Amino acid sequence: MAEVLHTVENGVAWITLNRPEAMNALTWDQRERIITLLADASADPQVRAVVVTATGRGFCAGADLRGGPSAPARERVTGDVARMIRQGAQRFIGAVLDCEKPVIAAVNGTAAGIGAHLAFACDLVLAAESVTFVEVFVRRGIVPDGGGAYLLPRLVGPQRAKELMFFGDALPAAEARTMGLVNRVVPAEDLEKTAREWAERLAQGPTRALALTKQLVNASLESDRRTAFAAEAAAQELCMTSRDAQEGVAAFVERRRPTYEGR
Repeated sequence: MAEVLHTVENGVAWITLNRPEAMNALTWDQRERIITLLADASADPQVRAVVVTATGRGFCAGADLRGGPSAPARERVTGDVARMIRQGAQRFIGAVLDCEKPVIAAVNGTAAGIGAHLAFACDLVLAAESVTFVEVFVRRGIVPDGGGAYLLPRLVGPQRAKELMFFGDALPAAEARTMGLVNRVVPAEDLEKTAREWAERLAQGPTRALALTKQLVNASLESDRRTAFAAEAAAQELCMTSRDAQEGVAAFVERRRPTYEGR
């Protein structure tokens, strides 16, 4: 059975981790497959939103370090670990942040380590009521990787981020929502329905405008005002040439609901 399931329905690409027996601990093969699927979603005009979710009781229990490709055994040297992190966990999280379509995380169960960061890198996060998020790295005596020290301070501020990372305590979904890590908490039985409603609504929207908005928001966290304003003006220049922008203006003038094509 495929360890990553993939379907496209009504303009939405569904990417589903499928190792329920391992709480969806992320293997090398799964990571590479998801990176490819996110790149494909960016390039495919038929895909206008993405949902990332999982089967079973866990969303993603972290990295499965046993799942990498075989390589000749040798003594580890300085630089090996940093290279592995850059090419692995960081590249994986970067693929979510750089996807040109809105990405929704539908978190069905425990999200720990890289699994938590996968959720936090998504543009919108839905979580079942029973979900917990865990910054598990400190429990192993290591620093957060997969972009954790980049993502969390931007989402909840440095003090909250340090609390989560220093103690490694399980964070219930309701508290995660209060902190701003989750958009909405829903009963488990409503998670897929809610994710589908949100994703299909996004898929009916002005896709290029959403992509440019995502880029602007992400870049604004690292920009000064002058740079952010210049990026905004350039993005609007690009956006106004799209069919969807022309349709949006026409619909406003004609007092009707716009019909966007994603172009």
